[in-house]
Amino acid sequence: MWTEIDWPFGADPWGKGKAFRCKAADCGGEVQLYVRAKLGFCNCATGVADDGDLEQMGDLALIGKATPMGAGREIVVGPMRGRSRAYRIEGNPKAALSLAFNQRCDMVAATALLAPGATASLEPAVLSFLNSDRILKWAEIALGL
Repeated sequence: MWTEIDWPFGADPWGKGKAFRCKAADCGGEVQLYVRAKLGFCNCATGVADDGDLEQMGDLALIGKATPMGAGREIVVGPMRGRSRAYRIEGNPKAALSLAFNQRCDMVAATALLAPGATASLEPAVLSFLNSDRILKWAEIALGL
């Protein structure tokens, strides 16, 4: 269902990540997902503990100014814990999910652009893909686990 596409963003201190696309027919709505490792960026003691941590550690800045649509929630990706939160993107009809999860002091930031109005219904598809062997093996290598 998920096809790897080119990383569409310019260079920054965190470097390039991986980008994927899931067609509406496969995921219930069009999804573009961007993931990348951020080594040493996470609070080693608490991880991604609250929405403030997610705001600081996530990658929403890649896609524009965002406004939360509600409170975030705890997520589990493989052996890692973190948070997910839905956002409106200024000047864009699509919504976004910001997700971040960590292993010790290192983390993965994931940003999903979603079909308008489909945030809640598409989050399970995004989490399922993040929990797939494909992404968990990539994260293990990227985080040096």
